[in-house]
Amino acid sequence: MMKTKRLKIGADTERMLRLGHPWVIADKYTRQWPLCHNGEIAELGSPDDRPLATALIDPHSRIVARVLDRPGVRIDAHWLGRKFLQAMVLRKDHVDLAQTDTCRLVNAEGDYVPGLTVERYGDFLMAQLYTESWQPHIKMIAQALRQSFDCHGAYLKYRPQQTRKLEAQGGAGQLIEHLFGEEAPAELSVRENGLCYRIDLDDGLHTGLFLDQRENRRDFMTRVRGKRVLNLFSYTGAFSVVAAVGGARQVVSVDVSEKYLQRARANFTMNGITVADHQFITADCLRALQLMRQKGEQFDVILVDPPSFSTTKKGKFSTRGGTAELVTAALGVLKPGGLLVTSSNHQKVTLDDYLKELRRGALAAETNLHVLEVRGQGPDFAAPVTFPEGRYLKYVLAVRD
Repeated sequence: MMKTKRLKIGADTERMLRLGHPWVIADKYTRQWPLCHNGEIAELGSPDDRPLATALIDPHSRIVARVLDRPGVRIDAHWLGRKFLQAMVLRKDHVDLAQTDTCRLVNAEGDYVPGLTVERYGDFLMAQLYTESWQPHIKMIAQALRQSFDCHGAYLKYRPQQTRKLEAQGGAGQLIEHLFGEEAPAELSVRENGLCYRIDLDDGLHTGLFLDQRENRRDFMTRVRGKRVLNLFSYTGAFSVVAAVGGARQVVSVDVSEKYLQRARANFTMNGITVADHQFITADCLRALQLMRQKGEQFDVILVDPPSFSTTKKGKFSTRGGTAELVTAALGVLKPGGLLVTSSNHQKVTLDDYLKELRRGALAAETNLHVLEVRGQGPDFAAPVTFPEGRYLKYVLAVRD
């Protein structure tokens, strides 16, 4: 058996690891490591060569190593199965999945398997790799999934860092692999909080439902009765569905993709909602807001939930800088006393910086926003206090003057 490498790290990285952070970022110390292969299991050592941790090596990434366990631990399917079991116990004890058959079962760093997630969609599983270093261990992942979870079949999805470029080139479908068991139907239906949504496990980077917003959708439903609701960047309409079911007078869903709006209409129909009672607008959201203001349209509730970065024929959007412009435009069609709900999953934007974007947008609109509540992702997306990057979702409810 090949001897496990001992890779020395610098004092600053050692301090972060002792504080419980699972990442080793490339620096002058890691550049002195001997040649390592992608996915190699190695031992991390202190500057004075004391063993610190067992880690998964990703030599070509900014995050060159991810801590898996204490030193000397054997990493195999039994080890991974134990991690999966711990994750299941946490969810059984602390996650409310009543009338819900879709959730995140394993949350990467949040469940001490960094770079690897597992989600349930009805009778099917989707494992996702956020680092190439898991690729040599796919058989181990499949074995642990079989042993740990009851399912009809499982899929594997690669999540490379350059996802935007890949999607633009139409190659996202190449990232999905059927691991074992049955193949999921093309129109798979799942339940969340008693409502139904169409899911496609074999369609690019996204399945059609962002599971980290489950609790926020449940809350949103309680705030819209009798109100006119505008859902910007509506995607497949999950928030629009809960608004309609929650008694909204009318829901207007806007997205640049007609494909996603067609799926939104299908989600309405699946839940017994009359599509004709609501509006679906295929348009760039900022342009749509400008046209609505020109027409004098007004809404009681507006949801702004853009991707962290997107590109259309009209231009580009990014959370940094773009959020303020969107807020200003949204406030132009929000009634006084109306509710503005904004959300961002951009991991590198802190809550404080995000709130500054909202402030900039409100000042430009010459009005004020009162923050009622700040929420995050659901408890199945929990993260250790030692890993602040895991608290990435910012969901802010604010009332305008």
